[in-house]
Amino acid sequence: MASIFSRIISGELPSYKVYEDDYFFAFLDIRPMVMGHTLVIPKKEVDYIFDLESEEYIGLMLVAQKVAKALKKVVPCTRIGVAVVGLEVPHTHVHLMPINTVSDMNFKNPVVQLTPEKFKSLAEDISTAIE
Repeated sequence: MASIFSRIISGELPSYKVYEDDYFFAFLDIRPMVMGHTLVIPKKEVDYIFDLESEEYIGLMLVAQKVAKALKKVVPCTRIGVAVVGLEVPHTHVHLMPINTVSDMNFKNPVVQLTPEKFKSLAEDISTAIE
């Protein structure tokens, strides 16, 4: 059965896409820990990040870097935090989160509530800022 992320990539489920190429996809997390919380995933469904082929792993990190730079331009923050947890969805994904303190990356923090309009405009702004 396809992961929820594969269903997002195929368009079966909606998303707030910020980036897509032939191999990778990035979109806003719909349960964001902070404003701008973005997920970067390979289109190929691989559960564990270290099971990716070396070229795929490097490509994923390069896309994450590209998206993170755009995210930092759009969302005021000190840094873009990066996390790979990999337990909640069986599809490799990199969390990118605009942060000002370490506690901003605590996954037990309450989810930030954003309107669909805010999600859409944020996704568009990040997408436009990608070089």
